[in-house]
Amino acid sequence: MSLLARPAVASFAAKSMQRLALLADRRTSGPGSRASWHARFPDYPREAVELTVPTSVAPAPVTVYRPATDEPTPPVHVNFHGGGYVLAMTEIDDPFCRFVAAEAGAVVINVDYVVAPQHPFPAPTRQAFEVVRWVAEHGAEHGWDGGRLTVGGQSAGGGLAAAVARQTLQEGGPSIALQVLHYAPLDLATHAGDKRAATAKPVLRPWMAEIFDTSYVPDPHRRADPLVSPAHPSDTADLAGIAPALLITAAHDLLRAEGVRYADRLRAAGALVDHHDVADADHGYDGKDDAKAREVYALVAGHVRRAHTT
Repeated sequence: MSLLARPAVASFAAKSMQRLALLADRRTSGPGSRASWHARFPDYPREAVELTVPTSVAPAPVTVYRPATDEPTPPVHVNFHGGGYVLAMTEIDDPFCRFVAAEAGAVVINVDYVVAPQHPFPAPTRQAFEVVRWVAEHGAEHGWDGGRLTVGGQSAGGGLAAAVARQTLQEGGPSIALQVLHYAPLDLATHAGDKRAATAKPVLRPWMAEIFDTSYVPDPHRRADPLVSPAHPSDTADLAGIAPALLITAAHDLLRAEGVRYADRLRAAGALVDHHDVADADHGYDGKDDAKAREVYALVAGHVRRAHTT
């Protein structure tokens, strides 16, 4: 067992990552700063307001992006950002949220959920579900149609979106028209060191994944939980009736194999709308490659729009 598999060591490393990310976010300019994310894709202006959603875990700040539309109550898409369940990196999804709001004609809600190691599993999954349930129930008060609801996320956010869809299946709602899982971690029960990428030096290294996995679920025996690892072979529950899914993998990503496995599982359950594999791309490719980002964001927006019109 490596040192990073020890919860105390992983927690220390994760908190160090958090401090570095916070410093980058506070910079007024430069890569990783809030301003740099807001400046990306200037053809999609930022029309956003802040709200706080009450949950049993903790209040969840959210940013609400509104589309330029004459529709009084447009559909709503709830987004969960990436960051290994450890980094509160809501701003990295600002370009995505602006793009999808405009192209899908939907309100997009970007959720600042609790992160590990301060809030390990199951706190983030429960909070994410309660945020989505609140969004479904309170649309009339805030200008969206909670009955036309989609969810999604990038990386760890995709894992949370999958967990939300599973909880809505288990608890009988709210109804989700589409779940978008974008290069998501879907099997934490398989040790990161046993995963293989199609490139010698993947962006997401096994040691990084070990920090994230151990911080998020310190007890390795709990990592096979269906809300954590729906792509692990130990989860054999019937998924009939789960929200339809758009699953996006990156060809060089360390997490690609588990994404493919989950796509196959959703297909068998009649719940896979599309599996799109981004060629010549690695984990988080859309943070730097504008051309690929626009192509895939347009794909997501098209699926979100169609989910509410078919």
